[in-house]
Amino acid sequence: MDTCPSAPFDHVKADVILRSADGVEFRVFKLFLSLASPFFETLFELPQAPEGTSDQEMKNGLAVIAMSEDSKTLDSFLRFCYPSTLAEDPSLENLTDILSVLAAARKYSLDLIERKVCQALANPKVLETDSLRCFAIARNARLKHETITAARHTLRQPLIPTWFADIELITASDLLSLLTYHKQCCIAVRALTKDFKWITDHYGSQTGCNWLFGPRYNGNCRCGQTPDRRFHLWDTSPVTWWATYMQEVSELLADIPSGDLVRKEAETTIQNVRSINCAACSNRVKEVMTEFSDLFAQKIEEAVSPVRTFL
Repeated sequence: MDTCPSAPFDHVKADVILRSADGVEFRVFKLFLSLASPFFETLFELPQAPEGTSDQEMKNGLAVIAMSEDSKTLDSFLRFCYPSTLAEDPSLENLTDILSVLAAARKYSLDLIERKVCQALANPKVLETDSLRCFAIARNARLKHETITAARHTLRQPLIPTWFADIELITASDLLSLLTYHKQCCIAVRALTKDFKWITDHYGSQTGCNWLFGPRYNGNCRCGQTPDRRFHLWDTSPVTWWATYMQEVSELLADIPSGDLVRKEAETTIQNVRSINCAACSNRVKEVMTEFSDLFAQKIEEAVSPVRTFL
């Protein structure tokens, strides 16, 4: 195995060697580590016995300190300790590395790394693709704010998740708490699909949203109006395609209480309405449904915000 680290941890003028658990020897400067970590500051201030009079391993005149971390973790940890002009901070987008780096940060009293880990777990790009893993890692590390942030992002997925990487990091109680939170959020948004007062309050009157009523306000509309009284507004039948959208979204929200969902479904509705070439609806549907789905998403956020996470 190659025991030579990458730059800048191979400097010929380094004054101490850190040997990783897998045998890689990092030639580093005590000053940088002491400034970054109180642990190393204390370690390097301890009196050193003369060479040859102690059990301290030496190599090329430098003390060798055995570390319990593997070379990958140690490399990331040390890059945070070094000035940015010598070593760029490592990327923590790979969730697999985060726990080991966080453990090292806590062990060696380096608060900066813990803050960087928190930022990585709150990265929208990471949360978008791996919210359940972020939840598991944050919960395992007892990072409360990041745990709650990840839990909120899991609302974009179905109530019962499939197996996911790092699920073993959380307990059955943690998973039950997450599922309970998800279910309570589903219940909280259910009212939005049963009582449309939030719609009538927003638009004020039918004239404020005449697009909702198709042929009632535009004789060129051939989309028809739904007879289903569940979707009536001001005791008036709305246009059929909007009622279909609301029906489909209502069913989906019972499992995925997310504003992103209503926006995504609105895009599908826009494409469907455009394809029918209705003289009244097809040209306006993007504008009106984008505005409506943004309103709907905002109401969903308002409904789930007060729900306790039980975490």
